[in-house]
Amino acid sequence: FAVSSSSYIGAVEEAEKNKGLMAFETGVKKSEKRKKVKGGDASDIDSFLGPWAKYQDEKDVAKPSEDEKKELDEIIAKRQKRGKNEEEAPAEEKTVLHIKDAYDYQGRSYLHVPQDVGINLRSADVPDKCYLPKKQLHVWTGHTKGVSAIRLFPVSGHLLLSCSMDCKIKLWEVYNERRCARTFIGHSKAVRDVCFNNTGTQFLSAAYDRYLKLWDSETGQCIARFTNRKVPYCVKFNPDEDKQNLFVAGMSDKKIVQWDIRSGEVVQEYDRHLGAVNTITFVDENRRFVSTSDDKSLRVWEWDIPVDFKYIAEPSMHSMPAVTLSPNGKWLACQSMDNQILIFGAQNRFRLNKKKIFKGHMVAGYACQVDFSPDMSYVVSGDADGKLNIWDWKTTKLYHRIKAHDKVCISALWHPHETSKVITCGWDGQIKLWD
Repeated sequence: FAVSSSSYIGAVEEAEKNKGLMAFETGVKKSEKRKKVKGGDASDIDSFLGPWAKYQDEKDVAKPSEDEKKELDEIIAKRQKRGKNEEEAPAEEKTVLHIKDAYDYQGRSYLHVPQDVGINLRSADVPDKCYLPKKQLHVWTGHTKGVSAIRLFPVSGHLLLSCSMDCKIKLWEVYNERRCARTFIGHSKAVRDVCFNNTGTQFLSAAYDRYLKLWDSETGQCIARFTNRKVPYCVKFNPDEDKQNLFVAGMSDKKIVQWDIRSGEVVQEYDRHLGAVNTITFVDENRRFVSTSDDKSLRVWEWDIPVDFKYIAEPSMHSMPAVTLSPNGKWLACQSMDNQILIFGAQNRFRLNKKKIFKGHMVAGYACQVDFSPDMSYVVSGDADGKLNIWDWKTTKLYHRIKAHDKVCISALWHPHETSKVITCGWDGQIKLWD
């Protein structure tokens, strides 16, 4: 077919502008090149400018226009303000006693171990045989946001310490009326971890406001504050009687930092991990501790020696954000991000026990705390669906699943003196007792 000669293809106006010349013959002259400052002679090393010479009309200093200046001032002011917030003084500490009488007729506080609960909480003996918990006995409510960790009072387990994303820490009775005894207020962001000293008279808390705080369990007073401007993810007292003034914290900046409470100073740094440190667990009569990290490795350290003497990392390994030592001290149960609980020997070789792998629950993405029954016959763990899972230690068979919480069930503790009492806590803000 014929194209009528009057119709053009392309931009007619543009063509007219260029008087019908082709693209590479348009008669537009290049504007004059900017002149550079002449820079001496190449043989004169000091004054030769060559390609580094400035243009003759080049300005050295760029000044913002009035509007830009205003904007910049605002940004700078905002930044300074924000900087202040980040570096703000630690939140003022307060405490609330929820019980009418802090002391009973004999002058004993709630730290005193009760003797009227039908079980000897002072004995060192463990129950002979444990049974599966079946039903819900009690719910402790009071936290307004998710609970991140729970810890039982050392030895007796008659009190329960909980820390939460509502920035508060609470101490609850486990027996009798099961009241909330005291609330400790003093962190400005979510509290991540808590840890009692051996006697339970004091505890440490670690929070996202970058502070570690030492509290008096009885009076609720904050005794000391520690920070290295990083977020502490886990905190542990050295369990040795003669080292109760020392504690270690796993940090967001890959380090494990050791403080001395007496001086308030950092006395050691264990800096070998390649990711944030999630757990610290003392083993081998507290001569060593094991740490796990986002770098998917497990490292074993001699106390006070800043070089890991054992490093366990396999290509197939996932990160293990929760670790528990078994009651007999022989095994480490590690919650692995691939929905398994792995068991490592805790005594000399730290070998993975291939025969004991607990699975059937869903935990990917959450640091659900594992625990053992005191007689070592069961393993318990929460999961992402809010279920409490109970496995048989010998056969690794999943025996029982209880729907415990509406959201993630982040921790499960088996009471050390009870045959079938398990305490769970979840991101629904509740703490529950099962029997």
